[in-house]
Amino acid sequence: MNGKFQFFTDTAALCLYDLAALKHRVEDTPDWWSIAEDELTEVNAGNCLFLNLGEDGQYEVKWSLDDAGKELETAQVYHLRVPSGNVYLGAADDVTGGELEPDESCGGVLLQLNPGNYACTVTKEDNQISIHITPSLQSENSLNDLIRI
Repeated sequence: MNGKFQFFTDTAALCLYDLAALKHRVEDTPDWWSIAEDELTEVNAGNCLFLNLGEDGQYEVKWSLDDAGKELETAQVYHLRVPSGNVYLGAADDVTGGELEPDESCGGVLLQLNPGNYACTVTKEDNQISIHITPSLQSENSLNDLIRI
């Protein structure tokens, strides 16, 4: 399964996460993730992937739920926990917080995945982003810095 969509961000970030994995952030401030330590904590726990894009603007995202393919063998792999299967992929502007969660009215997509762990590879060329999501045994990351693509 695959698809594509366009989105606009004024926080220069894309996020990917299972809504259940960030339920504990619903009551937090809307921009809780702008604190680098909080963002990195959630990314390393596998609760969310915040993909910092470098600049605001319009982007096109192509996503696939299949084998990442040989062209991405050297790409960085990030891991994600998917406890419920209800996964949001879209502007980080809409991440869970401030008593809100993303829905169909946001500029991203809601994907239905089987619960489990996933490996995600991400590539970016200009305003084109490709994300490949495949099942994985691993659920956590051990990063020292925020993800910048």
